[in-house]
Amino acid sequence: MVAGQFRPQTGINKQPFVIPSLQEWNGGNGHFKLLPNSRIIISAGAEKLLTPAAMIFLQELKLLTGYTTISIAKGKAKAGDIVLGIDVTQKNLGNEGYSIAIDQTIHVRAPYYKGAFWATRTILQLLEQDPSHHQIVKGKAHDYPKYEVRGLVLDVGRKFFTLDFLKHYVKMMAYYKMGDFHIHLNDNGFKQFFEGDWNKTYSAFRLESSTYPELTARDGHYTKAEFKELQLKAQLYGIRIIPEIDVPAHSLAFTKAFPEIGSKAYGMDHLDINNPKTYEIIDNVFKEYIGGKDPVFVDPEVHIGTDEYSKKEAESFRAFTDHYIRFVKGFGKKVRLWGALTHAQGNTPVTAEGVTMNAWYNGYAEPKEMVRLGYDQISTPDGSLYIVPAAGYYYDFLNVKRLYQTWEPNQIGNVTFLMGHPKIRGGMFAVWNDHVGNGITMKDVHQRVFPAMQVLAEKMWVGKTAQSDWNNFAKNSINIGEGPGLNMRGVVPSADADSLVLKNELLAKSSKSIQLPLKEIGYPYSVAFSLKPAIGSNVDVTLFNSENARVFLSKADSLRLGFSRENYTDIFDFAFEQDKTYKIVITGNEKGTWLYVDGKLVQKMEGKKLSFANTKDKISRMQTLIFPLSEVGDTKNAAHGLVSGLKVYNKRLNEILIANLN
Repeated sequence: MVAGQFRPQTGINKQPFVIPSLQEWNGGNGHFKLLPNSRIIISAGAEKLLTPAAMIFLQELKLLTGYTTISIAKGKAKAGDIVLGIDVTQKNLGNEGYSIAIDQTIHVRAPYYKGAFWATRTILQLLEQDPSHHQIVKGKAHDYPKYEVRGLVLDVGRKFFTLDFLKHYVKMMAYYKMGDFHIHLNDNGFKQFFEGDWNKTYSAFRLESSTYPELTARDGHYTKAEFKELQLKAQLYGIRIIPEIDVPAHSLAFTKAFPEIGSKAYGMDHLDINNPKTYEIIDNVFKEYIGGKDPVFVDPEVHIGTDEYSKKEAESFRAFTDHYIRFVKGFGKKVRLWGALTHAQGNTPVTAEGVTMNAWYNGYAEPKEMVRLGYDQISTPDGSLYIVPAAGYYYDFLNVKRLYQTWEPNQIGNVTFLMGHPKIRGGMFAVWNDHVGNGITMKDVHQRVFPAMQVLAEKMWVGKTAQSDWNNFAKNSINIGEGPGLNMRGVVPSADADSLVLKNELLAKSSKSIQLPLKEIGYPYSVAFSLKPAIGSNVDVTLFNSENARVFLSKADSLRLGFSRENYTDIFDFAFEQDKTYKIVITGNEKGTWLYVDGKLVQKMEGKKLSFANTKDKISRMQTLIFPLSEVGDTKNAAHGLVSGLKVYNKRLNEILIANLN
């Protein structure tokens, strides 16, 4: 327990709401006001260190406030300025701590870069919640995390996420001071959903490999240069990217390239850990990314996977694990791995020094025993913190209320450690894309991550305090988004109670598309328009378009509405007649997409299941759509005359309201 100079909160102005909460607050009187000519001033001697933070902060202030004339400057601060400084006398605040003094000017002081950068996130969140984005309450804050590791595991092996998505996540995680982004770079689907055939089962390794080019996934990967640039940019945002190469299970991507190292006993998603060739190949894989003077993996820590292998091979598994701990450490790195050594009990020693476990399931790694053996722990309990989208097990959406009220990282499953235990580094939640091809898009994954990100950022930075109040948190958290310039959820606020966010008769005649002021609208929504289908050519006609999705009129067999996003396409069953005008309403949320024609529901795209010949198991096939609204039509096929009378609502209209539209 840190007593803190301003804990509990004191002073006149009440402690302002941010995520995560400020550790200490002493309220002043009145407000700081950001001005069109406000400046960011870097204290003398800190220019070289803090210029990257100041440049990022400047760009985001302009995006948030609309003040394009804010600048970075030198000299004495005046009213409205923000001063960023390094203060080595404040090392008691730790690597990530900082202080803010908010008066006529704002003074940020931190002992290190990361703390100063986190302070800019606090300032941005405070400005975001002001209706004009220009005002902050006066006061002083001291802030620092309770836990060192606060992060997210993202499985990109079974579902590809674009580099732009990862860059957006770096910015969003930084906005919530979530410092560790663990990227799970290889994995595979389940054989029963691929005709029981390992050769047909989906697998991917997401990095470019010049050592073994055949390893690199053809349907989406990151070049070494791209991945390195992502890590270096992340560092400027205070984010550590922890890359994971997962072996010896979850390893079908390797055995497809090299069948001779696959396990005949346990399946081709397992490496044969008794085969010397396995060690030769996997050594070379790791070496490609951690070797040399300028390695591809930038962070001091690398994750080597190591779990869910057969208990019968415990001694060989332990030897394999120890080999890769030592191998990776031989290149100057520290090691992270998945906890598995209770499951794989044996006599073969496994190095503990410089090794951190993601403690995910106590049956695989009993936390107290792992601590006794010397392993640091990151609380990643599957029973609380695993998102597996639309799978029907673990969580589709985390129970964020329960997590807020009952969990913090000193709890690993049913084991609770004393607060401040030196072996508990922090916590992480995880997204596992187990069901390959289930219709879940990057947008859908994000829809699940975002509410968890807000709550777990709070729990990993401050834990539970006397001020913790779920109702207050839930009410205020909706006013904080993903960070300046980010809106991956497609949130469109409405000024009126009727939730109407866009109205356009679409009467302009154009041989090209009609541009709209919105990019897209996220869940929940309703889009109403008149449709007068025409045959014309046999080419499908784009009705609504964005960079992420397309709604079109299909002319394959008959005239039908359909939509595409990422690699998925769905077409409604309802057939239209040509040259007849219809009143259309499409509504959507995170569960599915519904079509109304002339005031009547004609199809619910929701709850679809995929069956397989060789197994009773089924998987959900999601039919969701973040509705595209960048343009009506496209440059080749104008939609003039086909679509008119557009209305967009940021809620799902009920059937009475839909009927009234007609």
